[in-house]
Amino acid sequence: MPTATAAASSATDALDAADRRFGWHPFTQMREYQDNPRLHLARGEGNWLIDGEGKRYLDGNASVWTNVHGHNDPDLNRALREQLDQVAHVTLLGLNHPVATELAADLAGLTDCALPRCFYTDNGSNAIEVALKLSFQYWQLVGQDAKRGVISMEGAYHGDTFGTMAVGERSEFHRRFTPWLFAAQTFPAPVHSECAGQVTRSDAAASLAALQAILERDAATTACLILEPVVQGAAGMVQQPTGFVQAVAALCRQYGVHLILDEVFTGFGRLGALTAAEREGVTPDFLCLAKGLAAGYLPLAATLTSEQIYAAFLGKFSEGKTFFHGHTFSGNPLACAVARASLRKLKPMLASGQVAERAALLGREMAAAFAGHPHVRTFRQLGLTGSVEFKPANAERWPTDTRAGFQVALAARRHGLIIRPLGDSILFVPPISIQADEVKHLVRAVRLAMDDVLPSLKAD
Repeated sequence: MPTATAAASSATDALDAADRRFGWHPFTQMREYQDNPRLHLARGEGNWLIDGEGKRYLDGNASVWTNVHGHNDPDLNRALREQLDQVAHVTLLGLNHPVATELAADLAGLTDCALPRCFYTDNGSNAIEVALKLSFQYWQLVGQDAKRGVISMEGAYHGDTFGTMAVGERSEFHRRFTPWLFAAQTFPAPVHSECAGQVTRSDAAASLAALQAILERDAATTACLILEPVVQGAAGMVQQPTGFVQAVAALCRQYGVHLILDEVFTGFGRLGALTAAEREGVTPDFLCLAKGLAAGYLPLAATLTSEQIYAAFLGKFSEGKTFFHGHTFSGNPLACAVARASLRKLKPMLASGQVAERAALLGREMAAAFAGHPHVRTFRQLGLTGSVEFKPANAERWPTDTRAGFQVALAARRHGLIIRPLGDSILFVPPISIQADEVKHLVRAVRLAMDDVLPSLKAD
């Protein structure tokens, strides 16, 4: 009779075979994936994920930046089950359900009702698409058809749908689709880098001057400016100095251009406040939320906007003012119920200082682990975000296919950590609920993985 270990191994082999035959994973070179061991995650407990063989891994990228309170949280589970006993899904196309309205009211409170109108979608890209389309249509409805342009910041990443690709960096992710994308202007990102509260460089003057020059020339034909506030996540946790977002907002107001804040990543505690807009004291025209909104449980996104913009869309049906946009699972009741429960837990957590303490500890641990390391080009940290970029000890860089960041991420699994690379760097994005000992484990595991693999990689 087969042992439990043999049965588990057989089941894993069957999963490997099925994954190899049928799977196609996002942001993954499948040839590379097929050549490396697969990791099948079966369950989660707190900030840890557990594979089919029972091995535990700290979730160092918060399940692609979504997880707020950990996995299998009893309060969120309870909210989900209670809603499941009522109704699993109701369309919002001309209908309503209570929890969508209740969550919309909660979200309006994020801006003290300065942005009281909530349009639901189901992921961050779609939240951005809605903001762009609302801005474009608004200017048409108020008789300023010429305002069609978009300004974004260099290094931006706003999603992978066509509108969001158009307003993002034309990087290797999106460059091949350039012939199908509409034009957008860009201005340079500010220079800023800090870790553990220590600023090593900071200069926003050139960035703001370039933006003002664009607005002086083209405000009459520009609908909106879109910005990832404070930290550009997919650019490698590229930071902005305090006051930069306020300065951008002031320029947008001065020149009559809508400001869209893409808080898909920065919202819900990542930077120590419910939103970066709150942290920076800014009210945009559109606030886009996703990822942490439903705490990593279910797909949910929202675009918040003002009563003024909402009012421009009101009229007789024959006037053609209707916003013809929607998604099948917009405002899904299960996701909304979890989001409300998450907000109830998150607000006191932030007020207690716990998140700020963990963020400060992350910075100190990163500084201790990476300062002066021969394979570290640079590192930075702000809130519960961080990045460490690698380099050869005696050369400028490795060949692209060396995949230094990827090799470190694979090695980190041996030290009980799941984390995502970006080129030759590793991004630190833990759950908001991470504990002090887990912060230390996170940084220690990356350092151990670095020391396991980087010395043996051959440079150019």
